[in-house]
Amino acid sequence: MAQRIPQEVIEEVRHRTNIVDIIGQYVQLKKSGKNYMGLCPFHEERSPSFSVAEDKQIFHCFGCGKGGTVFNFLQEIEGISFPESVKRVADLEHLSVDFDWSEPREVADTPENQQRRSLLQLHSKAAELYHHILVNTKIGEPALNYLLERGLTQELIETFQIGFAPQKRDFLSQVFKNEQLDETLFEPSGLFVQRDNGTFLDRFYQRIMFPINDPQGNVIAFSGRLLKTADFPGDEMPKYLNSPETTLFNKRETLFNFDKARKEIRKENTVLLFEGFMDVIAAWQSGVKSGVASMGTSLTNEQIRRLERVAKEVVICYDGDNAGVQATNRAIQLLQENSHFDLSIVSIPEKLDPDEYVRKYGAEAFQNLANHGRETVFSFKMNYHRLTRNMNNEKEQLDYVNELLRELTNVQSPLERDRYLNQIAQEFQLSVHSLEEQFNQLKQEQRSVQRQERQQFYQDEMMPPPMEEPVFEETHVQNKLPLTQVQKAERSLLFRLMNEQGVRQTIQQLPDFSFAHDEYQELYFLLESYATLHQSFDIADFINFLQDNQTKQLAIEIAYQNLSEESSEREVADLLHVIALSSIAEAIEQKKIQQQEAKRVGNQQLEAELTMEIIQLARQLKAQRTFT
Repeated sequence: MAQRIPQEVIEEVRHRTNIVDIIGQYVQLKKSGKNYMGLCPFHEERSPSFSVAEDKQIFHCFGCGKGGTVFNFLQEIEGISFPESVKRVADLEHLSVDFDWSEPREVADTPENQQRRSLLQLHSKAAELYHHILVNTKIGEPALNYLLERGLTQELIETFQIGFAPQKRDFLSQVFKNEQLDETLFEPSGLFVQRDNGTFLDRFYQRIMFPINDPQGNVIAFSGRLLKTADFPGDEMPKYLNSPETTLFNKRETLFNFDKARKEIRKENTVLLFEGFMDVIAAWQSGVKSGVASMGTSLTNEQIRRLERVAKEVVICYDGDNAGVQATNRAIQLLQENSHFDLSIVSIPEKLDPDEYVRKYGAEAFQNLANHGRETVFSFKMNYHRLTRNMNNEKEQLDYVNELLRELTNVQSPLERDRYLNQIAQEFQLSVHSLEEQFNQLKQEQRSVQRQERQQFYQDEMMPPPMEEPVFEETHVQNKLPLTQVQKAERSLLFRLMNEQGVRQTIQQLPDFSFAHDEYQELYFLLESYATLHQSFDIADFINFLQDNQTKQLAIEIAYQNLSEESSEREVADLLHVIALSSIAEAIEQKKIQQQEAKRVGNQQLEAELTMEIIQLARQLKAQRTFT
């Protein structure tokens, strides 16, 4: 059985890591007070409720309730075990830790997880095999030469693990059978096509293979480009063939190169959006490494959500032909309606696509275009609306101007609006004043339509419209009852116990002290156990120390309370007083229940004893309430 990770190794990795740096690679974080806020990666939301506390090295979502340390975050977002998360953090931070990370799988592993791992292994083997054939065999030479002639380098082929699927229809299936891989995985993998007789044929053949990865870098699908040769013209075959959707591969959620580009995207806060993966690869070769592409379809809302978590600006860099221009316009509309991105456009000259532009003018020229050739959305729209109009016709000129003014209602910057109004006025010899009047009228009409749509929505949903925008409060957690005064006192005291050694020493000197509620008493016992093993208290380390998820969640919520840095003697005394009163009151209620039961069964002696105990507790409660 594999060795467990020593605690000192876990602590070393965590202490050498900043949780903000790790989570910042997955979530776009913005400083808010002493913490960082962003959109939660674990549930859909439009307003940030995901918080990262740098001082405590923990995270917490006030919307869905998830929280924990940097290890817990990676466990959740990548679906890995705790030891694997420790290794992942070490890898991300380039930490050299001398330890055998191998670990047995959890006994309680689900069949779904087992199948997923097996399918990932299948895809990984396929990618390795295709790549080997391309770079090391005679069968792959024509494909390799084709790629090299298109300007790809050996390094680039290695980086993207490009491969080749040979013409033989059962090549991959025979290799997998010879390795005695589980044939029940063939059909759900999407790598094969099952014939009527139950046998399998390779889905991909005579194709240059481009692996498609998930955000963690695991191969989950392929895109194959047909390689035409003299003996294999493939006239009736599609140029590109993608894997079908599987349990691993959802094309609406997947972005090509997201796994490699994410770090650069976070660094620049900007993502370049391309139409095809060859454009992404060409851009990468040119030094533009923040590019991604949707999977042969239009951009989806799911892909937008993924990008929103890591970037603030989207640069659309689609093909320069008419189809690419139309696709750019659709992407702009989708992004404006479903996101808050800053948008800009790179228009490729001469109706070229990015890959063609790199091959024609070189990497440096494309890098310069991508970085310094960006135009605003409105500038793109000015050119776009000219395409279908005869600008020598006066009526069409006026229609064009009206269309531009409608587009201008989407521009938020007053400076940008003023610039374009002046530009339109100068080109068509119109007064800026008349254009402003027309613009204001269109803006008013737009607002009126929006109000009507909102009212209609609430009527259709049979619900009252909101009076105002909801205000997010950090103390709110969905689906939880309001805390009682006693619970608030218990949480405040536990916060002090976590953060102040002096308070822990004070409570330790109270032999009869206990919390009123079992979950807080249990957390206190665990806190004391942790404190006996460690010289100082570290909240992130304490959360790793806890085994139960509910207890972890409670500790995180308590740690996130917005209390003063230091307590006073009076504050601690007041908290103890509230908890003590509650304990006595609860004891009285329990004695009354026991008294009623004794009366029911006719045990007069026990009834009398309980009566005296209730009287004594009532006196104690009265004395406590008068205590100041």
